[in-house]
Amino acid sequence: MKIQSYANDFFTKGHERTLLAKKNIAGAFLFKGASVLTSLLLIPLILDYISPSQFGIWLTISSFLTWFAFFDIGLGNGLKNKLAEAIASRNLPLARIYVSTTYFIITLISLLLLLLFLVLNFFLDWTRLLNAPPNLAQELSTLVLVVFSLFAVQFVLQLINVVTAASQNMVISAFIGFLGNLLSLIVIFILNKTTAGSLLNLALASTIIPLLVLLLCSIQLYKGAYREFAPALKFVKVLYVRDLLGLGMKFFIIQIGLLFLYNTANLIIINVVSPEAVTTFNIAFKYFSVLTMICGIVMAPFWTAFTEANAKDDIPWIRRTVRHLLKFCVLLFFAGLLMLLLANVVYSFWVGPEIQIPFSLSFMLFAFTVINTYRSVYSFYFNGTGKIMLQLYLIITSGLLNIPLGIFLGKTLGTTGVVLATTILCALCAVVETIQYQKLINKQATGIWNK
Repeated sequence: MKIQSYANDFFTKGHERTLLAKKNIAGAFLFKGASVLTSLLLIPLILDYISPSQFGIWLTISSFLTWFAFFDIGLGNGLKNKLAEAIASRNLPLARIYVSTTYFIITLISLLLLLLFLVLNFFLDWTRLLNAPPNLAQELSTLVLVVFSLFAVQFVLQLINVVTAASQNMVISAFIGFLGNLLSLIVIFILNKTTAGSLLNLALASTIIPLLVLLLCSIQLYKGAYREFAPALKFVKVLYVRDLLGLGMKFFIIQIGLLFLYNTANLIIINVVSPEAVTTFNIAFKYFSVLTMICGIVMAPFWTAFTEANAKDDIPWIRRTVRHLLKFCVLLFFAGLLMLLLANVVYSFWVGPEIQIPFSLSFMLFAFTVINTYRSVYSFYFNGTGKIMLQLYLIITSGLLNIPLGIFLGKTLGTTGVVLATTILCALCAVVETIQYQKLINKQATGIWNK
């Protein structure tokens, strides 16, 4: 009875903004936890379907193609903040204008990127970029073309996740992600039992299924719960792009920096080490990303919550919430430490003893993950309040340094060195971000610290 009473108090007592965040966290844990489980089950299934070298190539292609998601010129994050503000002020007509305009502009960008890629693909040697055998040239060119075309569509459809986040309903996007992963797992399982290993089949199963889920869920939501936000051409107002881009362009520049800081590891490893090393790295990375997933579930509702609290100058709530989130990061540290100690046992059970992952790589990914869970508390606060100019400079500088440092340490220390480079830069960012938060929350920030 005490447990039931505590659970009831947890979800019914406290600030309205905090209660909404708690409900989102609980629902997201259910679906995102299941989503992570399905993605973990996918790895041994894929390794049974194709070779580790082919898997490394696929991981690099998929990470390379997702780079283009950053080319929304910040409209996605701009929409998140502006839509949250419109909803908070109950200005639903303005909210629909923001949603419709964003869909329209993102569709134009998607078509432009697809056209550009269709031209460039004739001149790109994917075997050289991916350190793959020359006899795979034609297959890789076709594979990347098909996958990128599908991704261009998904680039537009994923905006439904931004809309659900802005309305502080993260459970819906968590469910969409879970459903896409689950159906992909089922299809790949069937392929594994009925067809010979094929990179193209794997790519199609991994991209078409989530795309269809996004499409069907978008239609259902815009006809139902989100009909007041449903995008329509008559609500497209190009004049409002300036509102979305005022903050969005800063987010876009940050996204470019994040691309170089977080999304180049596969490309560096495949060229500096080997395709097989990409598979090793991603298995260990996926293992520790369980912590990242948990952190993301807890932090996600607070982006728009910080936006609302800042608009109402509710500093006590912000202070209290940040303290609680930092305590949560301490719990993640100890959970990560336990994961590190059990890593080799888990790897052997999960993917078999054939793939050996050095302890040094696991340790470095543990350090990388812990530092970034700590940073995420401040990042979500800065993002929600729009105080991101210093973050912009930090991320761009770190991103530009990450590639040469990653190549240098990768040649010296292998895959562990590539992760070490990013970890060092993230640690330096964490120091500066902590100082900025203290200045902002104490009303002492001036100049770049207050922008």
